[in-house]
Amino acid sequence: MEALPQDVERTAREVVDAAFKVHATLGPGLLESVYERCLRHELGRRGVAFQSQASLPVRYEGIVIDAGFRADLIVAGHVLVELKSVDRLQPVFMAQVLTYLKLTGLRLGLLINFNVCLIREGIRRIAL
Repeated sequence: MEALPQDVERTAREVVDAAFKVHATLGPGLLESVYERCLRHELGRRGVAFQSQASLPVRYEGIVIDAGFRADLIVAGHVLVELKSVDRLQPVFMAQVLTYLKLTGLRLGLLINFNVCLIREGIRRIAL
């Protein structure tokens, strides 16, 4: 597997740093939507571009199907971020990020679960 470009790595670090700040401020136990809004605010404050709730169409046999898939965030055009606030990350969440990476053509996804005592335990990096 080819190494990820430096701008992708830089963006991933920025997202992780922002997630650390949000978690340090709020702690665990809130709804995913609250963490998403706060993470968007933190990224915006840092001047990091992102798309929120980006539509992910499915291409099948030459047609485009809007199946209602949405990425929580696509940051700087090259890092997909999927947020959770759950007791435990399930394998299906990793599969979801992998599928979203394939649909978008992006190579790096971050799965972030804010419902943990230490945020580092809630961050999973998925690279293609």
